[in-house]
Amino acid sequence: MTLPFAKVLAGAAALALISLPSAVQAHRQWMLPSSTIVAGDDVWVTVDAAVSNDLFYFEHQPLRLDNIKAWAPDGSEVKIENGSTGRYRSTFDLHLTQKGTYRIANAGGGLMGSYKENGEEKRLPRGTTAATLASALPAGATDVKLSESWSRNEIFVTSGEPSEIKASGKGLELVPITHPNDLVAGEEARFRFVIDGKPAAGLDVTVVPGGIRYRDQLNQMDLKTDAEGVVTMTLPEPGHYWLNVVASDKATSDPRATERRLNYVTTLEVLPL
Repeated sequence: MTLPFAKVLAGAAALALISLPSAVQAHRQWMLPSSTIVAGDDVWVTVDAAVSNDLFYFEHQPLRLDNIKAWAPDGSEVKIENGSTGRYRSTFDLHLTQKGTYRIANAGGGLMGSYKENGEEKRLPRGTTAATLASALPAGATDVKLSESWSRNEIFVTSGEPSEIKASGKGLELVPITHPNDLVAGEEARFRFVIDGKPAAGLDVTVVPGGIRYRDQLNQMDLKTDAEGVVTMTLPEPGHYWLNVVASDKATSDPRATERRLNYVTTLEVLPL
């Protein structure tokens, strides 16, 4: 007996879901520059920014440009130019007028939580910070429950020779031992991760190569920082890789917050040997 067409579609969909890698079950935010290493006296890069299931593929939503900033090798802030946000991605350009390494980041955080007003539970407004908490909580609020989050999504682009990358001292950050714009397939690379400027030991580091959409294995690398906050990796193939580190501690900006959750994301370009 021939199955109804709807049942055939449902069965096919179920099989497709079973065969998909686990990566499709999590939305990942990322930025992808047109190049991480450029040469010349008048050079630009274009950056795509999105949130997606399949890494470096546009199928979920754009990353908003409001909080993305860039800094030149001398530490001065650089203007983001030609910004545009579409249905699935945002794009912008950066004019590289200095030699050295530029940092492009979407970083920030705030307080999350709930409270009760006249016995009714309510959520804190999005974007609440330690500085605005007093105005966000109504008079007489009770059962206040708070946690803090801080995230950094950043990329590095070098014009000419790479230059030093320094930590800001805020939140979870990467401090290179191997420069992120000097990665070669099959060669060992080492990065130090710090929290508020101090080496962070025992952090879980996840590395996933791009192109998830076109393979049936995630090929994820699960690593951990050592006692000095250093993670050592060998990226096997040329291409773009998504790196993510998460952590939590009690170093909150408001004493009523019980936990601070930290998140770090970067995109690495690995060149052939």
